Amino acid sequence: MPISFTRSLATLIIGLSTVPGVAQAESFSKLAQQNYAVGKLTRGKAGGYGWVVSNGSKQFFCRVDASLAYVSRKEMVSILSSGRLVKLDRAAFEASIGGPDPSIPQWSDLQAGRVKPADVGSCTPTR
Repeated sequence: MPISFTRSLATLIIGLSTVPGVAQAESFSKLAQQNYAVGKLTRGKAGGYGWVVSNGSKQFFCRVDASLAYVSRKEMVSILSSGRLVKLDRAAFEASIGGPDPSIPQWSDLQAGRVKPADVGSCTPTR
């Protein structure tokens, strides 16, 4: 790439990152520390799963970062970024990894908004 193009691109990126009034993403951990309430699992504009997190005046949509969830003793789901859920056989999965994985969340907890920061991805303002 020519040096002038690289400098122009770098200038553009720096300029866009410092424009006032542009909505900035927040981390779920930071929002949780500020007592934002977590809603039930819903689907975003692009179809992916996530939660609306709000404090009354500000709202963020926080995407699901978990890729797997336990549904029952026999079933689990793979959560795709497109919003598609793929059913998996829990016994076969656990046999392949050597047993249950305590870091995999329960689907019912995700649906109810009982989430851990590890299960939550980026949070973007909705209004």
